[in-house]
Amino acid sequence: MLLRPPKDCQEIYDDGSRDNGIYRIKPTGWTSEAFEVYCNMTDGGGWTVFQRRVDGTEEFYLGWSSYKEGFGDLNHEFWLGNDKLSILTNQKRYEIRIDLLNVNGAPYYAKFDNFRINDESDKYRLSQLGTYSGTADSRSNPDGYALRYHLNYQFTTKDSDNDAYSNNCAHRDQGAWWYHNCEYSNLNANYHASQGSAYSVEWYYLPDSYYNIKFSEMKIRPF
Repeated sequence: MLLRPPKDCQEIYDDGSRDNGIYRIKPTGWTSEAFEVYCNMTDGGGWTVFQRRVDGTEEFYLGWSSYKEGFGDLNHEFWLGNDKLSILTNQKRYEIRIDLLNVNGAPYYAKFDNFRINDESDKYRLSQLGTYSGTADSRSNPDGYALRYHLNYQFTTKDSDNDAYSNNCAHRDQGAWWYHNCEYSNLNANYHASQGSAYSVEWYYLPDSYYNIKFSEMKIRPF
């Protein structure tokens, strides 16, 4: 049994817990109190979930401070918080798994084996991704381009424009992301966008429809 707060959901899994649900962790370098996370114990267990969309009940068109601190309901729709995500992904090497249900309910997933987010001084830049695997890229030579397009780009919100576009991509998509010019994916976009809208919750190169994704869950685990 651990004699200190676990650093992530992997340590909780290794300590014997097998149930999905809310636990408390304290990553290396986190100077405040331990905080709650949702642990997903499927696919080998130990996944720390940092984003989920289910039905559009939670507002994701929010500003910098909301994405910095986190918002929502860990049992439903939420963003864990960029400060927490940065601390987590810089304490060791992490892989990311992204689970999706497209507009027709078909399941897909994407994995990258070296996911890292820089801290606020670098505007939470998506600084590493690693190698792709999964079913969420329909091209003949898949490399997870829907997210790789955003590699090395900083985080943009409606009140902090750090993208390469002439305007603010967050205004167009009504959600924050690591926008480039603007996106090939955005899982924080407008859940209620019109059918087939490029400004909806999106993951480009899905084998079926790219737009109006109905479910997303983003989670990390030590690699």
